[in-house]
Amino acid sequence: MSNGSTFPPHRRLRGTTVLLVLAAVLVAAAVGYLVLRPHRGNGGEPPGAAHPAPGASTGGGLEPDKKDGAKDGKGDGSHGGGSGHGKGKGNPHGSLKGKTVLIDPGHNPRNRDHGREIARLVNIGNDRKECDTTGTSTDAGYAEASFTLDVARRTRTLLQRQGAKVVFTQDGDRPYGPCVDERAAAGNRAHADAAVSVHADGSDVGNRGFHVILPARVTAGAADTAAIVGPSRQLGERLAGRFVAVTGSAPSNYIGDGTGLDVRSDLGGLNLSTVPKVFLECGNMRDPKDAAHLTDAAWRQKAARGITEGITDFLTS
Repeated sequence: MSNGSTFPPHRRLRGTTVLLVLAAVLVAAAVGYLVLRPHRGNGGEPPGAAHPAPGASTGGGLEPDKKDGAKDGKGDGSHGGGSGHGKGKGNPHGSLKGKTVLIDPGHNPRNRDHGREIARLVNIGNDRKECDTTGTSTDAGYAEASFTLDVARRTRTLLQRQGAKVVFTQDGDRPYGPCVDERAAAGNRAHADAAVSVHADGSDVGNRGFHVILPARVTAGAADTAAIVGPSRQLGERLAGRFVAVTGSAPSNYIGDGTGLDVRSDLGGLNLSTVPKVFLECGNMRDPKDAAHLTDAAWRQKAARGITEGITDFLTS
């Protein structure tokens, strides 16, 4: 044999000798079995074999998110880094089934034809302000109201793919407005789990970047934001984080001290809200570099994805 052991040639064995050899082999086998048996675990695994943790998946748990990402990010190349990959906490790609989201496209493309109506003052709790305004535009004439409606529609499509019910304050289907108090009331009536008002700023050249406006604590007249200040900040922080990651835009260099967050008490759409709500100023339409993004359809798709992921992250955390 290969191990160097030798045995007498088979022809020289006699009956008694054969029986003794066979008996010795059987005894050795039995002893070996008894020695090894106590060291084997349940199910016959050798000592130290790894066991899957309770609840661990063996079916490739990342696949559903890969599929979702491929579907939702079609053509925009803006999947971005998420807060997590599995369904659940901090996951910008989680399911929104059973959730209601209010999207408020700022202003209205037809407001410019209804100056008297939108100039009417309405109560915002701690003051009275115009029903609405025309909004701003780029130097080339691309209106903020057209921008907000386009981004809002793109966002709606993505949110609906996530399973959310999406409510709009206006969809280009009104002669003007609605007024700022009506915009807040729309989210309240819908019992929205989150509400985002989409805007673009009209500041000086050189002022660049986005910022999210959060509600201040206001308790005056019909306004009482005490219950929504905290969750609205959480929504705003998630939205800012995902907007940076997906669009590549930087937080505002002129509002918010680099945080991308601003707190205001003079906006009726926030003051009168009873659901978590924020405003998103996606960029400065008066700055040529920001305007180049805002007027680009591919960038607007990224903006919509950033908004969607921020809302999803907030609602699935």
